[in-house]
Amino acid sequence: MTVRSIALGLVLASSFAHAQPFALDTGAQLPLIVTEASVTSRLAGELLGRDLQALTGITGTRTDRLDECSRRCIVIGTAGSPQVRQAAQAMGVDLAPLGGQVERYIRAAGRMGERDVLLIAGADRRGAVYGVVDASRELGISPWEWWADVRPARRSGLVLDGARRLSPAPSVTWRGIFINDEDWGLQPWAAKTFDPVKDIGPRTYARVFELMWRLKANLIWPAMHDSTRAFYTVPGNAQAADDHAIVVGTSHAEPMMRNNVGEWKKSFGPFNFFTNRERLLGYWQERIDEVKGFENVYTLGLRGVHDSAMEGATSPEHARDTVQEVVKLQRDMLARSLGKPAVRIPTAFTMYKEVLDYYNAGLTVPEDVSLVWPDDNYGYLHQLGTAKEAARAGGNGIYYHISYWGRPHDYLWLGTTHPALVRDQLQRAWSAGARRLWVVNVGDIKPNEYLTQYFLDAAFDARILRQDPARHLADWGAHQFGAQHGEEIAAIQLEYYRLAWERRPEFMGWSQTEPTRPVRTTDYVRSGGDEAERRLARYAALVARAEALEQRLPSALREAYFQLVLYPVRSSANLNKRILKLDLAGEYALQGRPSSNFYASQAKEAHAALVLDAAAYNALGEGKWAHMMDIAPRRLPVFAEPVYPSWSPSARRGCGVVYPAPHSSEANALVLPAGRSASRSVTLVSYGAQAASWSIAPGAQGLRADVQGGELDAAKGYEQRITLDYDGSARPGLVLRCGDQTLKLNVQAQPADKGLPGERERIVVLPAGSAPVNGEWEQLPGLGTSDRAMRARLDLPSRDAGSLSSAAPLDYRFQTRSEGGALLRFVAVPVHALSSAHRLRIAVQLDDGPLQTFDYTTVGRSDEWKQNVLSNMAVRSMSIAQLKPGTHRLRVYALDPGVVLDRIDVVMDGAPQYYGMPPSD
Repeated sequence: MTVRSIALGLVLASSFAHAQPFALDTGAQLPLIVTEASVTSRLAGELLGRDLQALTGITGTRTDRLDECSRRCIVIGTAGSPQVRQAAQAMGVDLAPLGGQVERYIRAAGRMGERDVLLIAGADRRGAVYGVVDASRELGISPWEWWADVRPARRSGLVLDGARRLSPAPSVTWRGIFINDEDWGLQPWAAKTFDPVKDIGPRTYARVFELMWRLKANLIWPAMHDSTRAFYTVPGNAQAADDHAIVVGTSHAEPMMRNNVGEWKKSFGPFNFFTNRERLLGYWQERIDEVKGFENVYTLGLRGVHDSAMEGATSPEHARDTVQEVVKLQRDMLARSLGKPAVRIPTAFTMYKEVLDYYNAGLTVPEDVSLVWPDDNYGYLHQLGTAKEAARAGGNGIYYHISYWGRPHDYLWLGTTHPALVRDQLQRAWSAGARRLWVVNVGDIKPNEYLTQYFLDAAFDARILRQDPARHLADWGAHQFGAQHGEEIAAIQLEYYRLAWERRPEFMGWSQTEPTRPVRTTDYVRSGGDEAERRLARYAALVARAEALEQRLPSALREAYFQLVLYPVRSSANLNKRILKLDLAGEYALQGRPSSNFYASQAKEAHAALVLDAAAYNALGEGKWAHMMDIAPRRLPVFAEPVYPSWSPSARRGCGVVYPAPHSSEANALVLPAGRSASRSVTLVSYGAQAASWSIAPGAQGLRADVQGGELDAAKGYEQRITLDYDGSARPGLVLRCGDQTLKLNVQAQPADKGLPGERERIVVLPAGSAPVNGEWEQLPGLGTSDRAMRARLDLPSRDAGSLSSAAPLDYRFQTRSEGGALLRFVAVPVHALSSAHRLRIAVQLDDGPLQTFDYTTVGRSDEWKQNVLSNMAVRSMSIAQLKPGTHRLRVYALDPGVVLDRIDVVMDGAPQYYGMPPSD
């Protein structure tokens, strides 16, 4: 937002701060809606009329004749329209501040003689539209009123603020969505349920464009998979975009407004610029001539027919030089066809996959073309511009994914990208000057509703990025479901995102695709089962919390809540449950435990629940969303119902206790930190599947169990998990009675310094955010497995380890009690270097030892990068042959901007192997 924009807004607001509110439903009647004669304004007026009817139950009227307004009216249009000019002149509203502005509006209430008028005057078509949708939002209409059935409560006495206002300018010029990988949701829904053309046609796009209005997006990259007819081949699609004042562009694989998958025919010959040059040029020319009358952003460049590299190039250098030649030919073509210089035509060059390599190898792109920097498909921007690149006349932009089809694994089913990561990446883009174009790959739109809105809200008003994303989420929840529920919805959603951050549900098979590989046992059971049990317990608690909130909501909002909150939460939980319960069944069978068959039956129940919830989703709204939800996109192995094995009881008999880390040197003990309160879980087992009664014996010291007794029987898998709360006393003890046995827990209370982090199961966990804040690092709330990641400031200059005399490190102090060697694991969020001028280095120093430098930079689609994005962790390690018990100091220095440290694990010899963040006190 410019200083001039702010000043104009303040002048208008302060001059007329005491204007009367504009009443909307006086005398059980709505104001007449008067729009200019354009299709866009008419559609905006009709949208406002529907919204007011939804709120009041009163049907209104729209016209394009101002003289039909007899008492009260709302006038909508562009500043140059006759209706708006006449109303503004009569009301004394100065429209001059809209001169030269883009997508802004003036709203003001006043009188035209004896008539009460609310004027919404746009600087352009979209400005007028945004004036309408802002008014609807103020009245309580959700952007998701149609797309997620968020029904507003009926109200009377509706008013809008009548003070004259000039809306703020958008932060990013082109703000868009890419409908992609639509084969399993949007396309079958449109074809079988909604659109008369039996595909994603003008009826579907009209709803998409209306949603974009409500989210203040102005750019569409249309659906382009081979399951869908190409956008321009369906009559009415292009006109619907123009009617809604939506700018049309195309993805990185579709230069010059051409959907190659659907439009390049075999009869055209190979899609090869070297052997079929004239046919390709003619193919592009045809489309440019067809669409030149519309508002477009033209994608330049050349790749393969779909998402593949250029055909026919003999080397990367050959491809690089050819792209440069093609871009020149395309710009010349556009200039001739549109009759104006290429520098005045909106064009973009998206450096996706191999094209980024060509650019970094010296490809020159004309200064007026917008450079679009993509992420790596998993939410991490691959590279952003240097200061020189940011200063280009064409500006910079980004292309971002919250849904993806491809290697190492798809995530098309649920929306699980953590908002804290989205915030971090958009902050990077903003700070690097990438402000011309932001496009987000939304997949099928559903169920990515919230993430889509967060991205687009930030694109329109980048000030949102200054606040903790939890605040935006709470405000969003309040807007959908009521102010009293906003904080609880945010808490539920954030736990859902936290659990998915460690492993997305689609990645829980530990398999990969392209090529597709079979699932395997997850790493959550490497430690013997406790890590998987804790994850399942968190999901169970989350589902219970989400279901409890559902019961407190009005019945009219429950279908919306199911779509936006409950379905993603419960389905993610059930897929985890099916996979982890089966993994635990196998692990426990190896341990000779009797619960394996019980766990396998629970896994089967979880799959059945997945199927039932998907059916419920598709039945919502009396079938409105039929064919939208598919629980097995691309039929990948992770989604397939598994075989449920069975096991015979082991020969072992009697009761026993399983401690938290059975695959470690503390396998047979419960080790507690003396002087600190703590919580641990043990499992009481009746081996051989023999029923037994059990209880806590009297006289427990320092330990309180969450359950005091019961039966070990088939209904519980002959096991009982017991959570013990420890009060920190020096000599804790507890005895269990099981059948005719008495089992004394092997409890060891180890001395601990109350003021310092210490070992738990021979591991010290140091969340990055536990260090004191300093001027070189900033905390990113919600990000990372620790929920407290620290980022090296984005404006920090790169430096060498030899120039740290005045540097401010992250400073940690911790204590150890174990003898032996240790491995220090520095777990980072797997971001990429800010630009081609940077890397991702830190320097670390343990106690008074030497500095050691680590670089988290990865190359291309390496195996390391694949593991990083599947786990959201990048790890560098330092081995210590002998770490003495006692107090230690660890310092971490940033050598490059943008490095994000999640946590540090000090892993002593003999510790269990955890996949995610180890437990800590």
